[in-house]
Amino acid sequence: MTASEIRPFRIDIPQSEVDGLRRRLTEARYPEPLPEASYNWPSPVGVEWSRGVPDPWLRELVDYWRDEFDWRAIEQGINAIPHFSTEVEGQRIHFAHVRSSNPDAMPLILVHGWPGSFLEFLHLVGPLTEPQNYGGDARDAFHVVIPSIPGFAFSSPLADAGWDDTRIAAAFAEVMARLGYRTFGTQGGDAGAGIGPEVARVAPGRVIGVHVNGTTGPLPELPLSDEEVAGLTPRERRAVDDIQQFMWQQFGYISLQSTRPGLIGTMLSDSPVAQLAWIMDKFQAWTWPIEKDVLQILDRDFLLANVSLYWFTRTAGSAALTGYGQVSGWGTSKERTDVPTAVINFAHDYAIRSYVEKENTVVRWNDVDRGGHFAALEEPELLTEDVRGFFRELRRLTPPAAT
Repeated sequence: MTASEIRPFRIDIPQSEVDGLRRRLTEARYPEPLPEASYNWPSPVGVEWSRGVPDPWLRELVDYWRDEFDWRAIEQGINAIPHFSTEVEGQRIHFAHVRSSNPDAMPLILVHGWPGSFLEFLHLVGPLTEPQNYGGDARDAFHVVIPSIPGFAFSSPLADAGWDDTRIAAAFAEVMARLGYRTFGTQGGDAGAGIGPEVARVAPGRVIGVHVNGTTGPLPELPLSDEEVAGLTPRERRAVDDIQQFMWQQFGYISLQSTRPGLIGTMLSDSPVAQLAWIMDKFQAWTWPIEKDVLQILDRDFLLANVSLYWFTRTAGSAALTGYGQVSGWGTSKERTDVPTAVINFAHDYAIRSYVEKENTVVRWNDVDRGGHFAALEEPELLTEDVRGFFRELRRLTPPAAT
């Protein structure tokens, strides 16, 4: 067996790791409460979130994680679909792969971001591969591939430090080739919204279309000129305001992860409570509506499974490195791709069409008045239907893609 071969992969976290997590949670130490400030940062979910995860909220979630959360049940569910691994340039690439019963199905690679993981897409496998069983049309079926980005989950440890978006995109294109997919589509959000278009740049003759939720490419440089502001829609002006608030209130995590990924790895790999707080801070900030507790929007067991994945694989630092500390620079401008691109822009994302079009050939744009940053989790039906609709048009122009 060679490194380039595709091998079955099964998730099986040692019991010692599961027991060790529970022990650390039992022995968790919490800080003394911070004094009330004489000023308050604006916070849509209340002042208690404006300086970090509220201590009472965090303690309650830790208690549940320790006493009631069942990793083995989660693991069994993950292993219910086929997983595989292969090596590309010395790097293990883990991925789930589910083929549709429809032989003319279109291959589709789904790419996650941070602080998510491949787990985000698992509940979409059925609707995408067998749409006729979920109220859809069998002609919209996909063969689905869900990789872990190098440095995340089971695509670890990192073989070297050079895994920027371009190299990741080339590796994913190689995985699709090894699976026998001559042409395919891509979908992703967050980091996946950057990697998907990059796959189209490194393999333009093979990528049928690129679908992203949220923005892709660098954000506009602020402040905008009066002329630039005048050319924006009311929704886009609100997006600019949101970007300004983000840069002022939330940019700190990017500064740390892009410049000190090793420090992040050291801290979060030694404290599961720290890992939980670091990730939950962003799930709370980026879900919609922002006034609601994230536990009222997303499933608690999913959130803890996602955090557990980072903890068990000790990938807080490597995920920060590939996600933000890239050698090419986080948010670096890219050449424009001619591959047809679709954007679904949910209520709590920042996409501005004129800026997205600088790097992408946008043929479909859908502004939605609900939903947040984690589209596959928050609005799975709407995301699935938008993906189907976009690729439905492209299928008419493209022959079946599997060899």
